[in-house]
Amino acid sequence: MTVSAPLARKLGTADAVFIGLGSMIGAGVFAAFTPAAQAAGSGLLIGLLVAAAVAACNALASAQLAATYPTSGGTYAYGRAQLGPWWGFLAGWSFVIGKTASCAAMALTFASYVAPAGWERPVAIAAVATLAAVNYRGVTRTARLTRVIVVLVLAVIAAALVAIGSSSPSVDVGFLQSHLLAEGPYGILQSAGLLFFAFAGYARVATMGEEVRDPARTIPRAIIIALIITVAVYLAIAIALLVALGPEGIASSGTPLRAAVPDGWAWMVPVLSVGAALASLGALLALIAGIGRTTLAMAREDDLPRWLSAVHPRFAVPHRAEVVLAVVVSLVILIADLRGAIGFSSFGVLLYYLIANLSAFSQGRALYPRALFVIGAGMCVVLVATLPWTSIAGGVAVVAVGVGYRALRLRFRKPVA
Repeated sequence: MTVSAPLARKLGTADAVFIGLGSMIGAGVFAAFTPAAQAAGSGLLIGLLVAAAVAACNALASAQLAATYPTSGGTYAYGRAQLGPWWGFLAGWSFVIGKTASCAAMALTFASYVAPAGWERPVAIAAVATLAAVNYRGVTRTARLTRVIVVLVLAVIAAALVAIGSSSPSVDVGFLQSHLLAEGPYGILQSAGLLFFAFAGYARVATMGEEVRDPARTIPRAIIIALIITVAVYLAIAIALLVALGPEGIASSGTPLRAAVPDGWAWMVPVLSVGAALASLGALLALIAGIGRTTLAMAREDDLPRWLSAVHPRFAVPHRAEVVLAVVVSLVILIADLRGAIGFSSFGVLLYYLIANLSAFSQGRALYPRALFVIGAGMCVVLVATLPWTSIAGGVAVVAVGVGYRALRLRFRKPVA
């Protein structure tokens, strides 16, 4: 049996904030608004606020739990400790499977901006291999590269907003305001569920709790700071896109931020392509790190093969988990249709945070009002129910596979917990 060594605590508050930002200000900036506009029209702005409110409840739940359980695994570890092994497994399984699909989506998004036609999949696989190698060399290298990527992406977004704001609005703002509720509550809630995909990255900070210095103080601060910055960025982008393109223009464009750039700023188009590529890489880098730590935690408890719990003696990272993840993501890139990746990822992440809220509510001492966790749990269920039916069906099937897998392990192998 492989003995799992502890990970090294090397990350400070700034490192953790940038890892959270790298996860949230990713390809969602360039892709998530299109399906949200298709679902809710100009009501996507309300959907964004709903998604941000749900994310805030979930973030506070994660912050409270991380302060109590400063270890790798995030809600997998919290669910096991507070609710029991099965709840923890459901959280970990939903996170790993959903975010593995997200990794493939991020890699393909990157390749779509930089690869010649026909070379998208090989370039995407090369990106996965390169970033897995960065993670393999140690978490401080991951944090440094994430800082660079986040700063560059924010600079590109700021330049794009200046460009869009420099032209006169092409859409009647009063018309947009009068049609915020045109698609009804269901459409708005569906847009919130799809946009929640963009806010889910703060989990990466919690999953890396074993590598953060002074975790009881650092993790809550980093989660809250990263979420506030991300909400502000997404609100600015949503308003700019609605004013420049209108809901129909956003819904009909696969690259709405690029489509919103006025003609006099044509030089911004390639810059935005670079920004989208970097954002995808930043999200992919943080995803690989977060999934690797959750896999490590699950393997330590024998919910995944035990040999995945190995920690590299020199670099202090879960190297086997990250290598296996890179291989699996590469296979997904080769064979999968990723059109529903956002909805599928949202299903898994919302289930993950449902368990986080329930875990936080079950704690005797609470840093934040427990009512927030009731609201967070209830809204996770509501948003899951309003996702596209294909996303729900796929998510239920994957959860069923996970439940069957763990049941077989418990039957034929002696459980650790």
